[in-house]
Amino acid sequence: MIKYLHSMTGFGSSLFETEDFSVHVEAKSINHRYLEVQFHMPRALSGMEAKLRRAISDILSRGKLDVYISYHCKNKPLQRVVLNEPLAKEYREALDKLSDLLELDHCKDVSTIAAFTDILTLEEGEAHKGLEDIILEALQFALKRLDAMRLEEGEHIGEDFLKRMERMEAYTQQLESLAPGLIDLYKQRLIQKIRTLLQDNTFDEARLLQEVAIYADKIDYTEEIVRLHSHFQQFQKILCEEKGSCGRRLDFLLQEMNREANTTASKANNADVAQIVVLIKSELEKMREQVQNLE
Repeated sequence: MIKYLHSMTGFGSSLFETEDFSVHVEAKSINHRYLEVQFHMPRALSGMEAKLRRAISDILSRGKLDVYISYHCKNKPLQRVVLNEPLAKEYREALDKLSDLLELDHCKDVSTIAAFTDILTLEEGEAHKGLEDIILEALQFALKRLDAMRLEEGEHIGEDFLKRMERMEAYTQQLESLAPGLIDLYKQRLIQKIRTLLQDNTFDEARLLQEVAIYADKIDYTEEIVRLHSHFQQFQKILCEEKGSCGRRLDFLLQEMNREANTTASKANNADVAQIVVLIKSELEKMREQVQNLE
């Protein structure tokens, strides 16, 4: 049974309301080699980034994570309007000179000057300590929801893996059953070829057995089959028992399985064996596509 396997794809959100603040957090993750976090939040919260990253690393170890944080202060705005007084006076003096030059009335509408760039700007105030606590709590709640989704998807992937592992086990048993017949087949073909070449149908039987023994050693893929079974057992143990990040180890085992399958086909040099190996590699390829999304 799959218990601890996590996908790297997930989504979680939270909305926290207090008398003073309203905080909304969304967290979206996709697969990535390492843990990469991108924050989308007001500049006033930039001082919180280290705390936010620690909270994230306590729950997640891999994945590309986008975190969206927004808030609203119900009682006192955390933004203030800043007036650039020196620049406003310079604009006024410049407009007066222009009016004198063109013999026009002087500007008497303050909104005209206020409309110029950088006269009035919004400045973020420092985040209130109480707001930071609420944001951290909202983030942790969103991350728990995201992690629950990742765990659910990881379970689906793991169950699919187990089914494919059962099929590969069956294919590997077929390879084992074919192995003894390959030597007998080679021996019969070799005898037939020799008799075709020799008119009197006589040949050195000792030499024949020597050639068969050499060939049997050459095509023996017993070691590869043993290693395949071992990899299958390791893979299933990690799926069902290991906690924490295991995607890279599973990917490595799939690579090793693929290598053993290729070696088996190369050694056997037999159409039936090659056909079974193709089936095994087809399952491995589908699994390698999915394992990239595991934490």
